[in-house]
Amino acid sequence: MVHHCSVSWASGGGGPMDNSSSLETLPPEDSLPPSQLPLLVNPWDIVLCSSGTLIACENALVVLVIWQNPALRAPMFLLIGSLALADLLAGLGLVLHFTCAYLLHSDSAQLLTVGLVVASFSASVFSLLAITIDRYLSLYYALTYNSERTAAFTYTMLVLLWGLSLCLGLLPVTGVNCLAEEATCSVVRPLTKNNIAVLSVSFLLLFGLMLQLYVQICKIVMRHAHQIALQHHFLAATPHYVTTRKGVSTLAIILGTFAACWMPFTVYSLIADYTYPPLYTYATLVPATYNSVINPVIYAFRNQEIQKALWLVCCGCVPASVAQRARTPSDV
Repeated sequence: MVHHCSVSWASGGGGPMDNSSSLETLPPEDSLPPSQLPLLVNPWDIVLCSSGTLIACENALVVLVIWQNPALRAPMFLLIGSLALADLLAGLGLVLHFTCAYLLHSDSAQLLTVGLVVASFSASVFSLLAITIDRYLSLYYALTYNSERTAAFTYTMLVLLWGLSLCLGLLPVTGVNCLAEEATCSVVRPLTKNNIAVLSVSFLLLFGLMLQLYVQICKIVMRHAHQIALQHHFLAATPHYVTTRKGVSTLAIILGTFAACWMPFTVYSLIADYTYPPLYTYATLVPATYNSVINPVIYAFRNQEIQKALWLVCCGCVPASVAQRARTPSDV
């Protein structure tokens, strides 16, 4: 492999999957058995590039549908669109980073693509928080939620989350990187240990806030379901109570999926440094990217209005089963 680009994401440390040695330190390839020849492309980088391609295609469809459909302009759809756009850019960033690492061998290109990935994934996580806040407010202020004030608040959240994400993405580009001093590298080159620590702690704080908001959402939903059920005198038998329980389960799945994808990499990046084997970095980073694969399924493709728009775009019609499905608490 040429230079350090055989491990395009992880910092070079001793251990499994450490292919970062230069060819000058290896014996001639014709003297090595096939099993010991250096890999031209790291398989983990192929996995990340493939994930990026899937992420980009999947979320591009969501962005296209929301962009072309004037009916999808409510605050909720703007936030879903922000999430899809962030994940789309993250997917493109993964593909571009793979291309630059194996074709350009340029530190400047590496910094730009890493900055794009950091900004995009940050915007994705912030968008998830904004969606959670929006869902909480829509239940807590149910009677006054659909107002101009809500739209202004949504636009303010979008400006703040994308502005903060852009600042985080610009840090490695503007000099906060470890290219000049390898000892300051984190598990993800060229991010510094301090840089990735800030990102990880911020994630843990955001996750804690989302967890608290989802607990409050569950309380509100269950309280409303209980009040409706008492009016029918059959708490466990009412269809609304059943669907409400399904909605609470959906919230648990959403939060559990988010934590399962991002928590391993977050914790690992806090306790590890550049001396750790790259294998561990890839093993925790790849699942984190899968969150952007799952996001459209959870937040976009399950939405009735987006389903209708997708059917219109793809087939020119809307099946009766989709058109007539009523919104239930399981759609929260």
